[in-house]
Amino acid sequence: MEAINQALNMVAQFMALSARTAPKTRGQDFLEIKILEGKDLERLAGELDRLAQVTGRDFFSLNANSLRKSAAVLMLSLVAPRTGGLNCGECGVATCEERRNSGAAKPLCAWRVLDLGIALGSAVKTASIFNADNRIMYSVGVAAKNLGLVSGEMAVGVPLAAAGKNVFFDLRTGPPRKD
Repeated sequence: MEAINQALNMVAQFMALSARTAPKTRGQDFLEIKILEGKDLERLAGELDRLAQVTGRDFFSLNANSLRKSAAVLMLSLVAPRTGGLNCGECGVATCEERRNSGAAKPLCAWRVLDLGIALGSAVKTASIFNADNRIMYSVGVAAKNLGLVSGEMAVGVPLAAAGKNVFFDLRTGPPRKD
């Protein structure tokens, strides 16, 4: 099992490379990339369980259980992203200058959020090439932000596992089916 965990950590490193080199708006990079393992995974799972209790949403607990079966989590977050300077209004504000002058951190520039999405897509493509089970989880990003494990305004986690059956899909809360 140690060999598989080492391989998954290496896959996470390749995923980090894919995220870093993914195209970014105007070539500007505001991504924070971290790989979490070991005790940090249990801390994240505990926070997900807490969020399940607070919100009443079972998927937080389901994600916590999946996380406990994972070897590593790739974390991607947007840190202090400046606007793309395109004055497109996609963030809901008329111009980038108007947004800057307001001093507001939110809404985030839509193009920077798209950059995060493209980086995530590049990262999970890499995981797929290596046959590593993975799933993009915004809930892990919320938990990581709550615990101070990431510093970005928007964060997403991608846990990695390798088992005979993908631990991130076909999740059930009830008894197993008889078929």
